[in-house]
Amino acid sequence: MSRKIEANNFSMQTILRSIISGIIFLLYPYLVYRGVKEGVVWFAPAAIASLYFYQAVKARSKRVRIQKTGIVIILFFGAIFYQDVMAKLVPIVIQLSLMLFFGKTLLRGKGPSLVERFASLEFPVMPSALSRYCRHLTIMWTSFFAFNVVTCILLAFFAPVEWWAIFTGVLIFMLTALLMVAEYIWRFFLFRRIDLPEDQIPGIKESAKAMLVNGRKIWLDVQAS
Repeated sequence: MSRKIEANNFSMQTILRSIISGIIFLLYPYLVYRGVKEGVVWFAPAAIASLYFYQAVKARSKRVRIQKTGIVIILFFGAIFYQDVMAKLVPIVIQLSLMLFFGKTLLRGKGPSLVERFASLEFPVMPSALSRYCRHLTIMWTSFFAFNVVTCILLAFFAPVEWWAIFTGVLIFMLTALLMVAEYIWRFFLFRRIDLPEDQIPGIKESAKAMLVNGRKIWLDVQAS
């Protein structure tokens, strides 16, 4: 009974930390924008550095601890000496991490692709056509994050902070949602073409639930590979 309570408490703590981290990252572009206008732009990267420091302390892998600690050092150094530029570069770190996370599973010996890892939770027996589609979808998301990295760099160095804040705080999420909806629509045409029954096509709710429940495990598995 006590173990079950401890497991529930751990789960609630993990969810709460994820929610707090998510809110900070979502609000980050606005915090930078206000920081630039108010002259306290150092606060935004310092807040993100604190999150990475916590993750570094809790990380089990030595390699992950070193990576997180390196990010913390860079962020704090930038928050002191290069405040405006460093504050704008934080979204690049996030998009670059996602690009590498997706792209890593495309390398030889690192598969299956990331999308296939999630799809296999709903399809124990993976059709070959679906496996290829998952790989192509992983390539698409990797390319999308690479595009975001390049765009964020250009806006950070050559555009007003308003443009940067709109792209990183609004347009990125709109483009992400657009790609997800487009993929969901195309999924029906593909699955019918490979003769997969319609009742086996996972909906958005089912896919989102699978990602929330198993996302952390898959994230750790990819990091460890």
